[in-house]
Amino acid sequence: MYKVGVIGPTSSVEQIINLGKEYELIINFIGYSYKDFKDTESIILKYDQYVDVWLFSSQISYMIAENTTIPAEKLIYIQHTESGIYKSLLHVAHDQGEFLNQISIDELTTSHLQQALQQINFKPKDIYVKTFDVDSTTKELIAFHTDLWESKKTKGALTCFEAVYLGLKERGIPAYRISTTEMEIKQSLRILAEKTKTFYFKDTQIGVQILEIDNFEKLSEKAKSSYSLQYLEINLKEILLRFCERLDGSLLEKGNGRYIIFSSRGTIEREIGMLQDTVFQLTNESNTTVSVGIGYGETVHSAEINAQKAIQLSKEKSEYGIIIIQEDGKVVQSVGEEDELSFSYRINDTDLLSKLKKAKISVKNYNKLYALVKRMSSSDFTIKDLSSHLYWDESNARRIVVSLCEVDLAECIGEESYTSRGRPSKIYRLK
Repeated sequence: MYKVGVIGPTSSVEQIINLGKEYELIINFIGYSYKDFKDTESIILKYDQYVDVWLFSSQISYMIAENTTIPAEKLIYIQHTESGIYKSLLHVAHDQGEFLNQISIDELTTSHLQQALQQINFKPKDIYVKTFDVDSTTKELIAFHTDLWESKKTKGALTCFEAVYLGLKERGIPAYRISTTEMEIKQSLRILAEKTKTFYFKDTQIGVQILEIDNFEKLSEKAKSSYSLQYLEINLKEILLRFCERLDGSLLEKGNGRYIIFSSRGTIEREIGMLQDTVFQLTNESNTTVSVGIGYGETVHSAEINAQKAIQLSKEKSEYGIIIIQEDGKVVQSVGEEDELSFSYRINDTDLLSKLKKAKISVKNYNKLYALVKRMSSSDFTIKDLSSHLYWDESNARRIVVSLCEVDLAECIGEESYTSRGRPSKIYRLK
């Protein structure tokens, strides 16, 4: 049974869990309520190990979660449509006897409201709209509605937030909440049920791990006797067998410090922490570094080929840590670390490919840069950011960025200087 963490205000979480009873045989819903949407990040980082998927009652919480290290495939939000707006407008009309006259509204974008009004061919009178984002605060939104109310410009307020709704009610301001409808929630739950099938596929997909003790030949040369080398190999194998037992996998010893473990993708991904501990133990026991490559595939053969490619990358660039190559060719480097990065060797956009070819930049390097920018809290970056996060030397990073600018895939948007000496660093942004 898959565990789904439901995040949102208390009323929304309770409604979602209640409607989710239809799927209780395959999904276990666990509620994580918040008073302020900004609590989303701390909640998912604290409880992520206990759930398989996160379901958000609103897009704003989803956007906050996107900026964390949680994989995007674990995040789903309930898509709001015009239905929620129509529902709140009906409440206004019923209570005030007039339709959308002198009212304030907060929305993630103005598009939903515009689409809703266009479809009913209605032109509002004295409507005040404030858009919000992940940096907005409950206090800020309450102040927006309150100021308009106290200056007698509005007769009520529509808000997307339960905390704002309750805050306005306390001030005696007629407030109405734009909330998701049962139809919207049920549609998202159907999508979620489909997603659990993806997780089932992952659990059944083959996963191959290759662990290699670096410079094993030198260890053999330095061994005082053949017995000491055999003792070392026995100790290494004992560590690997304990890990293999945890994976419910099978261990194959290839010789010269190389070991292969066959298991499932789902099990491997759940035990990444255990793999990191195992690598640490192997490193201490052998007194040398350990390279790790993981491959996924629908067959043992395809998974092993991907694992071979991954171990080669790991050996070439030890700073990348554990490397995974998935069945679709996507590469994940520094697996389980804060600087984990996912990118692909493939691009299907012919125009983009043409520009990269003209700039003499590989698809891999562009995708790594794109993935890094997407992971960072800001879309802006410097040459030093690339050299420190992607392990590129500064001259190569500068060449790549300058070339991207020349083909109109990036642009210089400013400069920054932390000291009075030396030239300031240029700030870039991908287009």
